[in-house]
Amino acid sequence: MTDGATALSAPVPQGAAFTKPVPEGEPILQIRDLVKHFPLTQGVVVKKQIGAVKAVDGVSFDLRKGETLGIVGESGCGKSTLAKVLMNLEPATSGSVRYKGEEISRLSGAALKAVRRNIQMVFQDPYTSLNPRMTVGDIIGEPYEIHPEVAPKGERRKAVQDLLDVVGLNPEYINRYPHQFSGGQRQRIGIARGLALKPEVIICDEPVSALDVSVQAQVINLLEKLQNEFELSYIFIAHDLSIVRHISDRVGVMYLGKMVEIGSDLEIYDHATHPYTQALLSAVPVPDPAARQVRDRIVLTGDVPSPADPPSGCRFRTRCWKAQERCAIEEPLLAVPSWLDGLAAHESACHFAAEREIEQSAAEREIEQSAAERGAEGGTEAETERAAGQEDGSADGDDAR
Repeated sequence: MTDGATALSAPVPQGAAFTKPVPEGEPILQIRDLVKHFPLTQGVVVKKQIGAVKAVDGVSFDLRKGETLGIVGESGCGKSTLAKVLMNLEPATSGSVRYKGEEISRLSGAALKAVRRNIQMVFQDPYTSLNPRMTVGDIIGEPYEIHPEVAPKGERRKAVQDLLDVVGLNPEYINRYPHQFSGGQRQRIGIARGLALKPEVIICDEPVSALDVSVQAQVINLLEKLQNEFELSYIFIAHDLSIVRHISDRVGVMYLGKMVEIGSDLEIYDHATHPYTQALLSAVPVPDPAARQVRDRIVLTGDVPSPADPPSGCRFRTRCWKAQERCAIEEPLLAVPSWLDGLAAHESACHFAAEREIEQSAAEREIEQSAAERGAEGGTEAETERAAGQEDGSADGDDAR
């Protein structure tokens, strides 16, 4: 594990270090103990620091080549700040970010420029992330001005038109301005800009939260198509748990600047062991009115603590129904609990990590039973139709003879 001091003194990697291939399934991005604190100051002439907002406080995870890591959590938990620190748009307070084994959190100048060619970002708001004074061709082609080796000057217009075609837009729209497009089309333009330099990692900071549901599905399907076509790795940040499950291979859950649980989509959604994750999942809307009436939802009490003054020990303990004296004294580590097995055995930062046992109500049993009966009836009808078809075929054969 690399600390901030080691990262600061590490030799600056050259651009060639970022071009080496990474085997499938191996980490392409490694984050260890990443911290971002924003100082709170007092005074006008002489400013004195009186505290800090702990937006990201000791986050660690790996992003493997070709996978999508979803990051979820309520507003203010540090998801977007984490994305900005990974892109070096905000300098890290401490910790380590390694890309292909090379430390990148303290880079600047030409070395940082070389990294950003391979790590790009799709921003949350498609309305404010595009310059209204620039045409679509200028917006998508701007990365080529910074990295002219990717596309020579005479080939840039063709490259931009190819990118518009890849994201499902008419290449003839190259001279239009952002205000002439819908929200979904603008987000496609943002995705095209992110693809311009042929990156290996794309950080998507809530890329569909400002879009309609039907347009969200189009953008998600486009991201999946591009991932398969260009072998991309995604960090996908979102509030909508159903979208995250649809697109992600693994999911990390953040709370108050910490990663509290991380695992595969099946482990997190069907075998969650952290109380906060279980509360989040219980709040997901259910489309069935009958099931919605009888569902066992977890309602958390109290407000989210301030990141400027987080609780001691476990940060979730002030809202947790499992909290005990140990939770206030000892901070739980993000690790696999030794007492769990199967799909429940994944990283969870809780002293009392366990799957939630939900007793099925009579109404839920009735719904499942009626669905099974409808399926059985459908199967019987299909068999009857097939049998009738075979008899008709036999009769036609006899007539022919």
